[in-house]
Amino acid sequence: MFLSIPDSFSKLYNSAVVVCPLCNQRSARRFCPALGHQICAACCGTKRLVEIQCPADCPYLARSREHPPAAKVRQQQREIALLVRAVRDLSDRQSRLLFLVLAFVARYEAPEFQALVDEDVVEAMTALSATFETAVRGVIYEHRPTSLPAERLANGLRTVLAKAGDTGGTAFQRDAAVVLRRIEAASREASDRGNRRAFIEVATRITRSDRHAGEAKEEESPQIIIP
Repeated sequence: MFLSIPDSFSKLYNSAVVVCPLCNQRSARRFCPALGHQICAACCGTKRLVEIQCPADCPYLARSREHPPAAKVRQQQREIALLVRAVRDLSDRQSRLLFLVLAFVARYEAPEFQALVDEDVVEAMTALSATFETAVRGVIYEHRPTSLPAERLANGLRTVLAKAGDTGGTAFQRDAAVVLRRIEAASREASDRGNRRAFIEVATRITRSDRHAGEAKEEESPQIIIP
């Protein structure tokens, strides 16, 4: 004797598990209004406002702001501590220069299929800081990163720094070297084997609220950074 199974139960037990399209690992259980499809809770929490432009009426965004989880609080504390160490003992114009560089890294758009990762940031900062340190000693020599993504980042940042340091001379070169070494150290410290863009995401979160102000500072940087 065979028992018939209602269609509703058949659909329940035979339905395929939807995999999150962002990580391709976990089950997608949350509908993302920004992307228009389901994603997993982990990607929702870690990529929110970083890689996903969440609308203001997203219920998960509102809930996270009202009741941030303990992990989020610890993350914020780590990032604040990282920023404090980065700006420790810096002068006012060095601090402004540091945020200019962070904003550039956060907004940098790499060519397709060549996504920027933290290792590229470290390479670019190492090469640029060495170039400025050499210039301070009176020797003109351009240190170059080994990877193509790092070189492209360094070239873009070199243009911004050249504009910011126009007429700044040795004093600006010395400040730039100090700031770039601080960012190099911070990117090494923030690096995470499970997330190759950990520092870039930190830079994005730090500069997000001042993005428009940062763009204005970049345009007027010679007057702001150089007294």
